[in-house]
Amino acid sequence: MLDLATLRARLAELSPGSPRLAAIDASDFVSVPLLRKSDFAALQQSNPPFAGVARSAGAFKRLFMSPGSIFEGEDHSEDTYGAKAAFAAAGFVSGEIVLNCFSYHLTPGGFIMESGAHALGCAVIPAGPGNTEQTLQAIAHLKPTAYVGPPDFLKILLDKAGETSLRKALVSGAALPASLRGELEARGVKVRQAFATAELGLIAHETDGPDGALAPGMKVADDVYLEIVRPGSGDPVAIGQVGEIVVTALRGAFPLLRFATGDLSAFLDANPSALRNAAYIKGWMGRADQTTKVKGMFVPPAAVVEVARRHPELKGVRLIVRREGELDSMILLAETDAASPALAAAVGASLQATTKMRGAVEFVAPGSLPNDGKTIADERPAPA
Repeated sequence: MLDLATLRARLAELSPGSPRLAAIDASDFVSVPLLRKSDFAALQQSNPPFAGVARSAGAFKRLFMSPGSIFEGEDHSEDTYGAKAAFAAAGFVSGEIVLNCFSYHLTPGGFIMESGAHALGCAVIPAGPGNTEQTLQAIAHLKPTAYVGPPDFLKILLDKAGETSLRKALVSGAALPASLRGELEARGVKVRQAFATAELGLIAHETDGPDGALAPGMKVADDVYLEIVRPGSGDPVAIGQVGEIVVTALRGAFPLLRFATGDLSAFLDANPSALRNAAYIKGWMGRADQTTKVKGMFVPPAAVVEVARRHPELKGVRLIVRREGELDSMILLAETDAASPALAAAVGASLQATTKMRGAVEFVAPGSLPNDGKTIADERPAPA
């Protein structure tokens, strides 16, 4: 089993920009169980304050509590969360004044971004979210040229103020539809995205291409190891397939090994002619937790994945939950080129064994299931 010291040594050998999928043998990781947020919270409660992954709380500079009752610590190192790279890629420069509208209350969001801006040499206005009128006064007097925060709050500020000194933005924490990016950029603010979590810090960020235009996808941070796995398991998916983001980050005094974020994404298709020297993901594509209540019982994605594991003939599976005649029903769609009544009966028995409920089995052609990361699709009508 790969231990933390060995993993630190292997990651330290990587040069910046080394391909994530080739520099370390992925087989090193499969023996390490995933650490899910819900499990981490329980571990912290049983082994406070940090479940043994970090030193004593008093050694940190700041201590935080995030939603879900996860406790984190910020150490005394510069750029603790690796956010500097995202600011540089977004065009921020030393000496710039940055308006930070992420929260500074209990959660680390504001400090994750502030530390990156400070590491780049920027001055930061710790505005936090809300307090629109005071924030607009600060903008009018201090003339910040750069914004960091949720994209929707930037729109609120621009709507209220009209013209401002803001010319660039690094946004995160909320969806950025193409329409919103277009509106913000039409108003003179260049917008780039970062993807970060409270536990891990920066995971990936947008970059510009050689022509200065937005490059496709998000570049994975140089100091993390990122995997895309099938929701409900720790098994890697193919390049281009949507799955759950799992990150190993050994930053500072709060290292995390195979932390399952619960977020969906996919690696961009490999393009040998592009001479790409770093891994890129498609960005945030939704949440992986698809646990669904059927007939009063919870069905987790892991139960559906287990059916596929029991039958190697299946290339992919997707459980459809529907409402028929005022009753819940389940249909397991299974990709295979070896369909037979015997296999259908065996798969149906496995589905009943893993979910404790009967369900129909329907075989489909390999490659025909949607590539959206869903293991369970709830098609029941929403309550009126």
